[in-house]
Amino acid sequence: MAGPAMSDDQLAAAHRALRAGGDVQFDMVAAPGRPPPPAWLKALGEWLEKVLAPVGRFLNWIGSFMPDAPYARIFLWTMIGALALLILWIVVDRVRHGVWRLPQWRRRRSAQGVAATEEEDWTPAAAPARAWLEEADALAAKGRYGEAVHHLLLRSVEDLARRRPQIVRPALTSRDLAGAQGIPSAPRRLFSEIAAVVERSLFGGRSIDAEEWGRCRHAYADFAQTRNWAA
Repeated sequence: MAGPAMSDDQLAAAHRALRAGGDVQFDMVAAPGRPPPPAWLKALGEWLEKVLAPVGRFLNWIGSFMPDAPYARIFLWTMIGALALLILWIVVDRVRHGVWRLPQWRRRRSAQGVAATEEEDWTPAAAPARAWLEEADALAAKGRYGEAVHHLLLRSVEDLARRRPQIVRPALTSRDLAGAQGIPSAPRRLFSEIAAVVERSLFGGRSIDAEEWGRCRHAYADFAQTRNWAA
C-alpha cells in the first residue's frame, strides 16, 4: 500500500534537508582552467612563429597564383613538393659524393658515351704523374724494386681518390679497389696488375725483380696516360 501523501511543508523541509546535507550538487561550478604553459615553451612558440613567418608569406604568395579549384591546387602543391624533394636529394648527394648530378633515371646515356666520358676523366695531371714516376725510378735505380712498385701503387690510389672520391675509403684494400664497379675497365685492369705484384711481395714473401718492376712501371704509365705529355 502506498504511504500517506506528504504535505507541502514536509516536502519543503525534506528539500531543505537534502540541500543542507551537501551530498548532492545543485549549483553549476565552472571547470578549472588549464594552467598557463611554461615560459620557455611560450618563448619557443613565439620564436618559431617569427622564424616561419616568411615561409608562410612565401607559401601564401605562391598560392595566390593558383586557381581556386581544389583539385588543381592539390596537383600544383604536389608538383612543388616533388621539386623540393628533388633539390634536397641533389644537395644531399653532392655532400655525400662531392659531385653535382641528377638522379640516375635522368642521366640515361648510351653505354659507349658513358664509357668514353669515364675514360677521358681518368687522365691525371701531367706534372704530379711525372714526378711520381721519377720518384719510383730513383728507388728502382738503387735496386729497391719492391719499394718502387709500392710507391706506384700508393700514387695510383691517390689518382683513384681524386677521380672517384665516393669509391676510395680508408678501410678498403687494394684488392677491394681493384674490384670496384665504379672504376672504368682499363684503369681497373692496370691498377689490378700493380696491386697483384705488391700483394705477392708483401704477403707472399716474394721479392720483386727488375722485370716485374718494368711491367708495373709500364702499367702505371698507361694508367696515368703519360703518353699525352712525355715521349
